[in-house]
Amino acid sequence: MNKALSIFIGVLISTSAFAQSDPNLGIIPAPVSITRANGNFILDKSTVLINQSIDGAKSADLLNAFIVNKAGFALRESKVPQPSQKSILLTSTGSDKLPAEGYTIKVTTNQITIVGKGAGLFYGVESAMQMMPDKIADKITIPAVTIEDYPRFSYRGAMLDVCRHYFPLSFIKKYIDHLAYYKINTFHWHLTDDQGWRLEIKKYPKLTTVGSSRNGSIIGNYPGNGNYLTPVKGFYTQDEAKEIVKYAAERFVTVIPEIELPGHASAAIAAYPELSCFSDRDTFVSDKTPWAGSRKGKQVQQTWGVFDDIFVPSENTFTMLNNILDEVIAIFPSKYIHIGGDEAPKTYWKESPFCQALMKEKGLKDEHELQSYFIQTIEKHVNAKGRSIIGWDEILEGGLAPNATVMSWRGEAGGIAAAQQNHDVIMTPGSMGLYIDHKQSNSPDEPVTIGGFAPYQKIYAYDPIPKVLTADQRKYIKGVQANMWTEYIKTPEKAENHAFPRLLALSEIAWSPVERKDLKNFSEERLPKHLARLDQMNINYWVPTPIGQSDKALSGGDFTIDLKAPVKGSKIYYSLDGSRPSENAFLYTSPVKVTVPQGEKRLLRTIVIAPSGKRSVTTETLLNNGAPEDKTTTKK
Repeated sequence: MNKALSIFIGVLISTSAFAQSDPNLGIIPAPVSITRANGNFILDKSTVLINQSIDGAKSADLLNAFIVNKAGFALRESKVPQPSQKSILLTSTGSDKLPAEGYTIKVTTNQITIVGKGAGLFYGVESAMQMMPDKIADKITIPAVTIEDYPRFSYRGAMLDVCRHYFPLSFIKKYIDHLAYYKINTFHWHLTDDQGWRLEIKKYPKLTTVGSSRNGSIIGNYPGNGNYLTPVKGFYTQDEAKEIVKYAAERFVTVIPEIELPGHASAAIAAYPELSCFSDRDTFVSDKTPWAGSRKGKQVQQTWGVFDDIFVPSENTFTMLNNILDEVIAIFPSKYIHIGGDEAPKTYWKESPFCQALMKEKGLKDEHELQSYFIQTIEKHVNAKGRSIIGWDEILEGGLAPNATVMSWRGEAGGIAAAQQNHDVIMTPGSMGLYIDHKQSNSPDEPVTIGGFAPYQKIYAYDPIPKVLTADQRKYIKGVQANMWTEYIKTPEKAENHAFPRLLALSEIAWSPVERKDLKNFSEERLPKHLARLDQMNINYWVPTPIGQSDKALSGGDFTIDLKAPVKGSKIYYSLDGSRPSENAFLYTSPVKVTVPQGEKRLLRTIVIAPSGKRSVTTETLLNNGAPEDKTTTKK
């Protein structure tokens, strides 16, 4: 088996048999169409694996390794099927008629045929693996079916911020494995920001010797109630970045690097103060900010937010940024180079005699137009290298660069405006649940987050194509992305907790047709099995709360509590006595009838415990039969 794929195999071990009633056969994201037929294919030791595709050797290896883990035996491989021989056939014949990244699967009683090429064949193999139930007596029974599938959007992305906190190479690979498994084809790597510069640039070594380390970080929500007083450091060498690019490409994932400009530049300015409008000014640090180490000179930021010290638009700055981008372009073959462009305060530009003189010289009426000049200057260089820039929706301010793609994060307005100007758009609005660093429930058990509320159901409900766009304008919406900012995500384990199950919801809105979306089927049929797989892999996913429990108070005297476990094999425990539920509380096994006398109330509290022992937050439902409101006293 190809060594580069060996780590990926662990991601692919599926869980128990899908319910025959599940129209999607356990597959996430839901395919475009599934047509059932009569009979079953029995996968056993007599089955032969045949690869007749142009580029499917790695996919064939992947499938056989999966079957070894799933069934306990490997399939014999052959070039051609023999008469009446049961086989799994991978072929590229007919793939030219399929949409980009598309595939078909046909299961008969004698053969499973997977048609596709490149990413399409890879995705077809993944879907085939997801639809395989557990073995019974060394056999796996797969229903006869025809699947036709292809993505709704060409760009299906997930962003990871490694600046606020550094994540090891092993975790980056693991993260990419999961993206690929769910047909998410773009990894947006946020590599530079105020709190750390994470990519080696050989021409400017201080970007990492100085800019990749900060002396501390605030404790708790901004502005912080203390400082950890622990250095945060780390960066990726160019060889490591190339390793990630290659690893991702083998899984049909494109890596897009982000080099922030002109704002979010504190780490770069700490390394090279001449990039600032005021190189002699100390980095501003409020007296109220908990701080570690010196406050003198230019500093890598230890707190979160937006900072006034941004790049000066001088020839020296442009030369340096172009040199940096040249090294970045040499590492990353992606069409897009992300240049940030968001949250660039204009305070220093307004105070700078140089900037004001430059604006007069260039005929720029305000600092927004100066930002547009900055972005367009960078774009010309990137375009000359055969690449395109993509940036956050602030790059619209002062006039959009001619060939730029807009990533709409401040709601949908930026994306709508860009599409109306015939610019390509990636939708990633935080208001629609796509900021997966936000909290997943309103329980006090949730860990500290930056705020917001983004349960996976909110992501699932989102349609990335705004209805206000005309049919012609809608073609400019190229895809959708979820973003994980890491101010409050310090470890890989917490990153996993924020990512799952929300990335699974993202995958379905990015891939599946709108008419194929079905939240009930997703959350009650397919998601519990996929979460059980993550549970077996010891992924620190967020355990959902019981399916069917109301998050609002219920009124009445007689209640029937009817719940479903959100993870296959998990248990629900509940209490009615005010205590926090655990294994010591009541085990939920079937619907529970609760009678509340007139004038009284009960508090139903639940917790889900997965097979691994991972736990959900505690969820509460008030059952009220006319009880008087609690009296509160207010001091005058």
